[in-house]
Amino acid sequence: MSSREVVVLSVGGVRFVTRASTLQQFPESRLAQMVNDNDQEFKLVNGEFFVDRDGTLFSYIMDFLRTLQVSLPTDFSDYHRLQREAEFYGLYSLANLLSQEHLLKPRLEILEVRFSLQEMQAFFRIFGSCSTTIEALAEQITVFTGQQSGQGWNSPFSSQKPLIPLPLERPSHHDMVFLCGTEYSAGDQFVARYVSIKPDKRKLINGTNVLGLLLDTLLKDGFHLISTRTVASEEKVECYTFERMKRAAGLAIMVNQTPGSSGVAQARRSQVQKGK
Repeated sequence: MSSREVVVLSVGGVRFVTRASTLQQFPESRLAQMVNDNDQEFKLVNGEFFVDRDGTLFSYIMDFLRTLQVSLPTDFSDYHRLQREAEFYGLYSLANLLSQEHLLKPRLEILEVRFSLQEMQAFFRIFGSCSTTIEALAEQITVFTGQQSGQGWNSPFSSQKPLIPLPLERPSHHDMVFLCGTEYSAGDQFVARYVSIKPDKRKLINGTNVLGLLLDTLLKDGFHLISTRTVASEEKVECYTFERMKRAAGLAIMVNQTPGSSGVAQARRSQVQKGK
C-alpha cells in the first residue's frame, strides 16, 4: 500500500479520497501506520480502508493534514470531541492545538459609523473594536481633493485637473475620520473632496451616496447592521452600529520532515482568512 498514491477511506460511512503522502504527514500517527499496513484495526474492504469513527469530524482532520492549519467554522463547538478524535489517530500536535481553544474561538467584533451633514459637507467617523479591521478599511478608503468651479453636490470634477489623494485622519488605531463635499474657496472656486471605496472605482462627492456605498461595503464584508440611532439631534449625527463574528488568529503547524524525522511539529500563530 505504501507505493499506492491514492488512498480511499470510509470513515463512519463518509468516503474520503486523498494521497498517501497526505496521510503520512506525521509518520508516528496511526493514519501513516495504516497506509504502511502497520495498524490492523483499520480494515481494507474492497480497496477502501474502513474506519469506525465520526466522518464529519474526520473532514476537519483531513483539512488539517492537507493545510497543516486548524481552520474551523465560526459556529464550531465540538473542540473536545475533535481533540479526542485527533488523539485516536495519533495526531498529538493537532490535539495540542485544539486544547488551546481560546485561541481558536471566533470573537464578536463591533464597528460604528457616525455620519453628519453640515451645509455642503458630510463628516464621517468610524470606530472599530478590532484595529486590524480599521487598518484594512483605511486601505480601501481614499479621499481626493481638488478645486472646481460652480457649486453643489453633483458638480462633476474637471478631468483636466488631477485630484490629489489626502491621508485619512487617524485619531487612534481604532478609528478614522474623513469628509466629502465642497467648501467655499475664493470667487466661484470651491475646494471639493471626493471619496472612493475599493473595490468600487467611483469618486463620490455626495455624502449620502458615500454613506450608502460605505454601508454596502461593510455588509458585503460580513458585518450585520444591528442598530441605527441619532446621537446628537442638534448636529444631526447619525450612528450605525454593526457586528460580525471575526475568526481569531488561527494556529498552524510547521513540520520537520527531514530524513529520519519522526514528524516533530511546532505550532505558530497565523492569520486565518477563510470563513469571516
